[in-house]
Order: sequence, then structure tokens, then C-alpha cells
Amino acid sequence: MSTLKKTIFYDQHVAGGAKIVDFAGWQMPIQYASGIVAEHLTTRKQAGLFDVSHMGRFSINGPGALAFLQYALTNDASKLTPGMSQYTILANTTGGAIDDAYLYMTGKGEFILVVNAANKEKDWEHLQNVLQNFSDVKMADISNLMAMVSLQGPKSTEILRNIVQSGCLPHAGRNALSHVTVENTQIMVSQTGYTGEPVCYELFIPIEIAPKTWDLLCANGATPIGLGARDTLRLEAALPLYGHEYGCDTTGKEIPIFTCLLAQFGVKFTEQKGDFIGREPLWAQHNAAEAFKQKDYSSIDILPQQIRPFALLGKGIARDGCTVYNNDSPAGTVTSGTMAPYWVPFEQDGQARLSDETGKRAIGLAMIDSRLTSGDSIGIDIRGKKIDAIIVPSHLERNTEPFAIPRLTPSP
Repeated sequence: MSTLKKTIFYDQHVAGGAKIVDFAGWQMPIQYASGIVAEHLTTRKQAGLFDVSHMGRFSINGPGALAFLQYALTNDASKLTPGMSQYTILANTTGGAIDDAYLYMTGKGEFILVVNAANKEKDWEHLQNVLQNFSDVKMADISNLMAMVSLQGPKSTEILRNIVQSGCLPHAGRNALSHVTVENTQIMVSQTGYTGEPVCYELFIPIEIAPKTWDLLCANGATPIGLGARDTLRLEAALPLYGHEYGCDTTGKEIPIFTCLLAQFGVKFTEQKGDFIGREPLWAQHNAAEAFKQKDYSSIDILPQQIRPFALLGKGIARDGCTVYNNDSPAGTVTSGTMAPYWVPFEQDGQARLSDETGKRAIGLAMIDSRLTSGDSIGIDIRGKKIDAIIVPSHLERNTEPFAIPRLTPSP
């Protein structure tokens, strides 16, 4: 039996009263004493601090780095300049996802690729195999050299400014990154995250100052958040999770990448991009998805299902694996579902704000017949009872800085 790994912040989690669980071979906090609901709400209205050091971090450097990344990943890395990042995917030759990831360009010919913890070894082996066909590229696993935390929520900027000694936080918008000094040490800060928050940061911290940086963030108002609320937050933001919205479905069949609507942001077919792993099947998937927008379903065999957000209209919680119905015919499966808390929104001086009143709503993501779209009614089998639901465009309004505002579905 292998020993579970610990991140550099394990002692902070234990001292904070966290409930520790096994997650992808790591001892990680699932929640703290306040519970998942409170942690979710705190992130949406204040600032949540997440330990994401269990994720894999690979440095990719050298004159041949760009050519390697262009072939190995699905996004167009040539669009990056130092100080920018992008969402991307590791595709296989049949158009399925080995993993989804984030690529950061830290300097000329210098990149950091962040991958999911559960896929780290698989991703490393895959990329090493691809690397054999490229020269002048160095790839290293730097996961143990730097910690990684995520600071998300409307008060995040204020908290960071309180601990930065020199340097400027990224100011060019989402996906920008910069270097600042904390505890007399340089750290990298990016405007990225996995919660749907418009104010969001991820910090890459040298391991020697990581615990002290965590304590400084908490002392200045950040609240530690566990994996439980991280999942409800990403689900409310309709963000995919590998093993649910990417990878294989409940029958073991590979999920085409463009089944996930977010793929449109992570797969590019530009001239500069050129050939890459999985390009041909992904091009077919892309064309099918574009045709669907015009109600042309002639290529539905290429992309028979797509993942859509839904809201339950009746009582219950739809969990992954629940069957989705269109009238009386099976139309797909829930991939992720939860009961998500929210702050009741209101408008003040033309601005969306969050009140002090809270509520809960049953929401989720479902992989369903590609002919179904926002506004369509569906039924979901929950413990043998079909519950009414509706496909929605999204669960959050995210262009409402500094708050992510819930989009509430009217009760029937």
C-alpha cells in the first residue's frame, strides 16, 4: 500500500481543523469546521484560499519549446507572450482528452504547464514520448520546488496588496501574470482560477516561503477552503472536471473533447498552430458543433452529445450517473450535480450586488443529446422518480466584477 503524499500546507490544514481525505494519492482537506456551504459562500462574497499544490507543474524550456507545445497541446501557444497564460488540452489521436491543463509563458522560450493531480504521471509519460521527436527542449517536473495556492473572491486583490513588498499584480485582465516580492522572495501571480470568480489569482510560491505566505494570506483575511467547496464552486461556474466532463463516460466510452462546450476556448486551428495531436478528429468535432448552432444536425454521429448546465425545478439532487430524459426517451446522463448555496442578488445604482440572504439550488452538468439546448425541458431520474429540470445557459453571471452573481431559475 503506497503512502499518501502531503503538500507543504498539510500542517496548516490540520491546525485549522480540516477534515483530511485521500484525493488522488494526497492527504487533502475536504472541508474545515465551518463546512462546505459556508466555505462556498465565503469565497463568493469575500476571499477563499485553496491549496492546489497537489497539481502537477512541469517546466518546459528551450528554443524548441514552442514547436513542442504546439504539437502536444490543442491551444495556439504562439499567441502567448511572456506574462500570459491559456487554457489547453492534452488530446489523444482519436480526439479524446488525456487531460486538460493551463499553460503559462513566464519568459521567452520558458513555460510552466499545470496538470491535474490524478493525471500527473500519465501526462508526464505521454509528454515524454512526444518529446522524443523534438530537439532543444528541456522538460522538468518542478512540482516539489514550488507550491501553488489559489486565492479567489472579491476581496482577493486587497489581501494580496497587503502582503506584496514590491512589484505589481497582473493588470492586463484574465490569464495575465506577473512577478511580485513576498517575504523578500519572488513569486509568480496569475489571474486564473477554477471558481468562476471575476477576481481570481493563483500563486506559484518557492517552497521555502510557502507556509509563511499561507499564514500571511490568512492573517490578511483569506479563508482556507477545502476540496468540497472547490467542487461546488467549479460546478456553479459550469467548469469541467476530468473524469466527469472529460475522459470516459460511465460506460467507459471515450468522451469527444468538443462534447464539452469549454473546448472552444482551448482548441485552435490557426495557420500558426499547424498540425497537432488529434487535429483531424477535433476538426470534425468542431465543425459538427458549429453546425449545431445553425440547427444542422447532419453530423450528429460525430458529436452525438454535448454537456449542458441544468437546474432542477423539482425537489432532489441530481448526482453523476443519473439518467436524463427528453420526454420519455433517455437522452443522456448527469456528469456532475450538487446542491449549491448562493447569496441572493439585488441591484443597487445599476450594479449587481449580493445581499445577506442566502438560498440553495439543485444544479449540475449533463451530457445530453446535442439537439437539446438552453431553455429545453428535461427530466432527471433521481432514485426512480423523474424530476423536472431545465437546460440553462449558465449558473453564474461572471462579467459583474467584483462579484459572481447567481443566475436563478424561476420556480415552476
